[in-house]
Amino acid sequence: MVTMRDVAQRAGVSIATVSFVLNNTKPVTPATRAKIELAMTELGFRRNVVARALASRRTHIIAMAYPALDHRFGLSAAEFFTSAADAARKQDYHLVLWPVGNDGAELTELVGQGLVDGVVLMEVQLDDPRVGILQATGMPFALIGRTTSLDGLQHVDIDFETTVEEAVGHLYGLGHRRLLMIAGDLSDPRFRSYGPYVRTEAAYRRVAAEYGVETVVFDCADTTRSGQEAAAKVVREYSDTTAVLVVNEYAALGVASGLKKNGRDIPGDISVLALLMATETARLADPELTHMRTPGPELGHLGTESLIRQLEGAEPLPPHLVPAKLHHGGTTAPPRHD
Repeated sequence: MVTMRDVAQRAGVSIATVSFVLNNTKPVTPATRAKIELAMTELGFRRNVVARALASRRTHIIAMAYPALDHRFGLSAAEFFTSAADAARKQDYHLVLWPVGNDGAELTELVGQGLVDGVVLMEVQLDDPRVGILQATGMPFALIGRTTSLDGLQHVDIDFETTVEEAVGHLYGLGHRRLLMIAGDLSDPRFRSYGPYVRTEAAYRRVAAEYGVETVVFDCADTTRSGQEAAAKVVREYSDTTAVLVVNEYAALGVASGLKKNGRDIPGDISVLALLMATETARLADPELTHMRTPGPELGHLGTESLIRQLEGAEPLPPHLVPAKLHHGGTTAPPRHD
C-alpha cells in the first residue's frame, strides 16, 4: 500500500507538506503541489476520503438535487449533471445526484444525515420549498434557476428573455407573421410555478406583442404524445400558422412528427423551432430541429462553482444569466406565399 511517506520521498518533500496538499490546510507553492501530485500519480496513491472527512469534518461531496419524479430525465438534464460533475472533480470535490421531490420532504432527511457539504438545486420553482429547508438547516446551497425573491441567494439561470427574443427574431426575419407557441403545461400542479415555463411564456407574450403579431399560446404536457396531440390541434384549429415554437424537448419531437403525420411539410408548410433543447435531442428528428441550445454545460459548471466558492470561503460568484443559442437545423425556412 502506498503511503504519504512514499509520496513525500518521491517528491522530495516532508510528510507534513504532503498532508497540506491532501487536506488543503496550508498554502503550498504551485511548483511543490505539482511535484506532489505527480508523485501521487506515478505511485498510484489514492487519497483516503473517509479519513480526510473525519479530520476536516467535511466530506468534499456535494449533491445535485433533481426532482426526478416531477421532471423527466432528458439529454438537456444530462448536460447539466455531467458538466457539474466535471467542475466539482476539477476542484477536488465529488458530485452525487439526489433524485428528490420538489416538496423538500426527502431533502430534509438527507441533509440531516451529514452526507454532503452542500447542495445545488435544479428545476427551481418560483416559490420553492426546498430553499426554505436548506436555509433553516444552514446547509450551503446554490440555485440553477431562480425563485421570485432572490435576496441573498446564489444563483445562475437561463436568460429566457434573450432566448425568446432571438427565437422570435429568427422566425420574424424569415418572414413569419402567424406564429404560435406550444408552451409548458401551467395547469399541471407540478409546473404551476415552474420557473422555465412561467418565464418563457411571459417573455413570448411580451416579444410577440412588440413585433405586432397575434399572440397565440396553448399548453402542452412534457411528452411526445402530447406534442403529437398539440400538432393535430395546430392543423385543426390554427391552420394558417406558418411557424411554431415549442418549449419542452419531448413535446417538440412529438410536434414535428405530429405535423408530418397530419400532412404538413416541415419547413415547407410550417416551420418548427424548439426552445431549450440539447443538440443531440434535436438530431433525433428528421430533419434535424432548428433549436435554441440549452446552456446546460455552462450552467452546470457555474452552479457548481458558485456552491464551491461558498464552501471554500471565496469571493461569491456573481449571478449569471446565460441565453440559449440558436442552432440551425432543417425545420425553419421562409413561409410560402400562395
